[in-house]
Amino acid sequence: MAMEMRLPVARKPLSEALGRDTKKHLVVPGDTITTDTGFMRGHGTYMGEEKLIASVAGSVERVNKLICVKALKTRYNGEVGDIVVGRITEVQQKRWKVDTNSRLDSVLLLSSMNLPGGELRRRSAEDELAMRGFLQEGDLISAEVQAVFSDGAVSLHTRSLKYGKLGQGVLVQVSPSLVKRQKTHFHDLPCGASVILGNNGFIWIYPTPEHKDEDAGGFVANLEPVSLADREVISRLRNCVVSLVTQRMMLYDTSILYCYEASLPHQIKDILKPEVMEEIVLETRQRLLEQEG
Repeated sequence: MAMEMRLPVARKPLSEALGRDTKKHLVVPGDTITTDTGFMRGHGTYMGEEKLIASVAGSVERVNKLICVKALKTRYNGEVGDIVVGRITEVQQKRWKVDTNSRLDSVLLLSSMNLPGGELRRRSAEDELAMRGFLQEGDLISAEVQAVFSDGAVSLHTRSLKYGKLGQGVLVQVSPSLVKRQKTHFHDLPCGASVILGNNGFIWIYPTPEHKDEDAGGFVANLEPVSLADREVISRLRNCVVSLVTQRMMLYDTSILYCYEASLPHQIKDILKPEVMEEIVLETRQRLLEQEG
């Protein structure tokens, strides 16, 4: 049986040209951010001895006079309008509990979703009895944040036809701080697969459907066999996302596509080797910097 053995290699520092534009003000708990009393205290900071001090490890962000620290590794803090991918954990009375990588389970109410066929009417006792037929424990869904409660729990809705139950694909879990906020988080990539970049750090990669099934109201998952070519594209995209996350790069459609193109000379299984990972992410970073000009 063939066995591959590898020795540890010293990590090469990034060149100054690449690091110049991406430098951030990083702090750890207890670091003094500023001694100027004119700034307002935001999330991840506290006042002590007339100094603004960081309470979490992360990057400092300034908006006018407001200073906050965005944690590098954190649970998801919901905001209204966010796109999330979640997993049903429990079916309750007139609601489902959903795991969205936040501190508390999110809630999807029976009244906050389209009925099969998209019909508009009040929810009846028959609908409540059929809830497990719509969504059951273990199902993955895409949804939008409708409201955030005072304790931090999130209320979801799936009233648009682009949301609903997810069919066949691969789920990758990353830190929510690495998902870039954009106008749309549903992307059909030219390589033949699509991604849903959930603001909560759950990324869903699936084969691009040939035609959108709008009559089902988001409840019928496509369970047709996926071709080998599509499975290879999905596997390559999954390994590219893992590579970008390992190198702490922001995830959005352009960075994932550039990383996918940079990985094409390598076999899918080789992408996760540290030196290959470093090489393709370096190429991706260079292309992004050239694009930004």
